Amino acid sequence: MSPIAARFLSLSTLVLVVAWSIWLAQDAGGRALSFSLIAGSAFGIVLQRGRFCFLCNLRDFVEERDASGVVAILAALAAGIVLYQAVLGAWVPVPQPDRLPPNAHVGPVGPVLAVAAFAFGLGMAISGSCLSAHLYRLGEGAFGSIAALLGAAAGFLIGFRTWNALYTLTVFDDPPIWLPGVAGYAGATLAALLALASIAWLVLSKAAPLPKSDSATPYEMVFIRRWPPVVTGLLVAVISALAYLRVAPLGVTAELGSLVRTGGLSLNLVPETLVGLDTVRGCVSAVKTALLSPNGLFVTGMVLASFAAALPAGRFKPSWPGPSGLAARFAGGVLMGWGAMTGLGCTVGVLLSGIHAGAVSGWVFLVFCTLGAVLGLAGRRRLVRNA
Repeated sequence: MSPIAARFLSLSTLVLVVAWSIWLAQDAGGRALSFSLIAGSAFGIVLQRGRFCFLCNLRDFVEERDASGVVAILAALAAGIVLYQAVLGAWVPVPQPDRLPPNAHVGPVGPVLAVAAFAFGLGMAISGSCLSAHLYRLGEGAFGSIAALLGAAAGFLIGFRTWNALYTLTVFDDPPIWLPGVAGYAGATLAALLALASIAWLVLSKAAPLPKSDSATPYEMVFIRRWPPVVTGLLVAVISALAYLRVAPLGVTAELGSLVRTGGLSLNLVPETLVGLDTVRGCVSAVKTALLSPNGLFVTGMVLASFAAALPAGRFKPSWPGPSGLAARFAGGVLMGWGAMTGLGCTVGVLLSGIHAGAVSGWVFLVFCTLGAVLGLAGRRRLVRNA
């Protein structure tokens, strides 16, 4: 595709998204849908231009000592924590342990969450990306991600079938711990920023020197080159805070889970009663009652805008992996789907939005998801060496 044609198609896609959002916003009920479409589009652009993928960024550091991606994640977490305080402070002026902020992803903390996060991290390593990255890479033409998403749907189905047993075993008694309710806004924010600063110091002390970048025009810096990690992280944080203020915390799995739950119920593959699922916090998979939903439009905007961002950068390169690649993506997707359903979200819904809100569940997901991903990457490297 010629550069002119790529730019024209990119601009046309963005115009289509804007026109769709304007049409949705014609009535009060559609304004949340309109905002979700725009927010998802902005998120997709930032993820594609900044290559913001939890697994890829971690892999760059583990295997090449390239810390730029991890810095982007840490910047997104730190800035989001600060920005969330403006919203939380207005809605819950006096934080209390038994009074959680409205709709925030403050999930139950216990062994089930740890196992789910570990499974999700392991699935990331096997499939090659986290779920949010698989979505934005669809816009880059990485059609093998379809196998990962189908695997995630299967994982959600398995998760629904195991939920009642796990809930009655321990989840019902696992407390949702909100740090501001324990230490106040100032204490929780200071503790979280100190923890992130400690991680940043450790990462940067082990990182390889960054190569010197050659000069680039403003156009190349915006539309061609990878965006700087701190800029990427700050933009992710801003989108996260605005999404929470206007609609709901960021998350990318609720729509997929809702589709699987609704379809599974109609086929008698999902229990009619999922004990306590609709009372816990996170990317909860509700039965679909409408064709369009905020999370569904958010994800749609992600894919469309990623496609629009990839075109002028020359990153739209349709590809389809071989049988072994498809199998790995599907298997990893199953683990991520089960982990996301059981842990009530993924690296965006539980980790990012949870830590922004001051949820201990977000930190637990971060630790065990990272552990699963690191062990999974090590296992893949060993298989490659022995092949």
